[in-house]
Amino acid sequence: MTLQPLTPVNCASLLQPGCSLLQLDGEVLLFGQKGWPKRSCPTGVFGVRFKHGEMKLRAISFSNESSYLPPLRCPAVCRLDPYDGFPESYLIHGGRTPNNEISSSLYLLTMDSRGCNRKLTLCCKERELVGEVPGPRYGHTMSMVQSRGKTACVLFGGRSYMPPGERTTESWNSVIDCPPQVFLFDLEFGCSSAHTLPELADGQSFHLALAREDCVYFIGGHSLVSDSRPPRLFRLRVELLQGSPLLSCESLVTGISISSALITRTGPAHRYVILGGYQSDSQKRMECSSVILDDKGIHFETLEPPKWTPDIIHSRTWFGGSAGEGSILLAVPTEGRPSQPDTHYFYQVSFQTEMEGTQEERTIGCSQESTDYDNSTPLEDSEELYFGREPHELEDSSDEEGDAYNEEDEEDESQTGYWTKCCLGCQVAANTWEPYYSTELHRPAMIFCSRGEGGHWVHAQCMELTETLLVKLSQGSKKYFCLEHGGLPYQEMTPPRQVIPLKRIPLKAKGRKTPLTIKTYPTKKSFFRRLFD
Repeated sequence: MTLQPLTPVNCASLLQPGCSLLQLDGEVLLFGQKGWPKRSCPTGVFGVRFKHGEMKLRAISFSNESSYLPPLRCPAVCRLDPYDGFPESYLIHGGRTPNNEISSSLYLLTMDSRGCNRKLTLCCKERELVGEVPGPRYGHTMSMVQSRGKTACVLFGGRSYMPPGERTTESWNSVIDCPPQVFLFDLEFGCSSAHTLPELADGQSFHLALAREDCVYFIGGHSLVSDSRPPRLFRLRVELLQGSPLLSCESLVTGISISSALITRTGPAHRYVILGGYQSDSQKRMECSSVILDDKGIHFETLEPPKWTPDIIHSRTWFGGSAGEGSILLAVPTEGRPSQPDTHYFYQVSFQTEMEGTQEERTIGCSQESTDYDNSTPLEDSEELYFGREPHELEDSSDEEGDAYNEEDEEDESQTGYWTKCCLGCQVAANTWEPYYSTELHRPAMIFCSRGEGGHWVHAQCMELTETLLVKLSQGSKKYFCLEHGGLPYQEMTPPRQVIPLKRIPLKAKGRKTPLTIKTYPTKKSFFRRLFD
């Protein structure tokens, strides 16, 4: 077990309590960043890279038919492995926006395409539910269960605003635990049903949910009614019968008093490691636990924690998420130290597993939420102090200089990003090429063709471009089409329309007197001429 510090490269301000970490097609994704999406990343989803002790972000684009996905905090995130011909995807439900609005929408996030330039394009669709639909909430969980050859989604827990009929002037923005109902819905037809079980008498939020086949285990959590974190452990069994589903719940005695914990999978079997979280309002949980799910049930084992740094030990809050099998991304605030330019310290906690490889880049799963700190009760993670409704916090959620995304980090220069076969007649070998242009130093010059599915890169030498034309294509906003897509070497963008300036006609000054003019007629002119002659 190791603890390695990470250096964020122009992205530390985007990772805040409440964000989630996903993984699609081997790509690490950051969702629900601080503030609203910026022009450099209108989707608000970033790709995360860990390499050589550094952490970088790059913008991720959506397909044209995608729905708008707001930056949700503390949503219920559930991964869907490929099944029945459906690709791997993520379900995202609920969450809280930077404007403190609680969502009730359900989104399905899948991979749309991956172009030849290795850029990932996602597709986000909003799914409609019918029947007994869960209301807006955050801090809840979603899990997938399989029974009798069918698949369904289980939603439980969370908290929301007080109902409008119970609000007062003092408690207008107060939150309460959602009723302890279990919602079950299928993705094929979008039908949702609510179930009330006698064992689930109190609401809970920021708990853990682990699923294996037809069972879901709810571990820990925080309750607003008792303001405590009791060592609760429930096992929910779901039988997807032909008519209506059958749900049964059992309370176990081997629970853990914890909330807002981080969890990672440590192998192909159902083995997990729980790290972080809180035991009380003023105490973090510094221990580690191993969780094993098998046919007999759930088993907990105590693990030796890593050697914590003083910054982690003395910090009031922490947050993070799973960084692949046997790895966790951990962040702690700098506690207002003026000497630190970043707001958080980042660490990567690695656990020794049988499936551990030598990869330098690790993938990330979904994250569990933690809290920020405030001047009120410390470590109130279930209340999510980061979402305090102070005026200055609402102002900070807008675009700021500290949140600016550096587009230079969009491509990792340590990777080639070039393709040895750009076209059918490509004769350039990436490893044995000889400089052809004077502008080439380390790599063959390549041009991006805008035609084709997602576009593709072609060698400038294969396209028989002159050096003058190569330099011209690299300047300005020009689209290049290779010989296989269009024939023309390049096509300039439509020139901007010239607007003819309007002729300004001076207005009459108010109060100006016009000179007196005497109108004369031909008869008057002849009279005056004869008079003076």
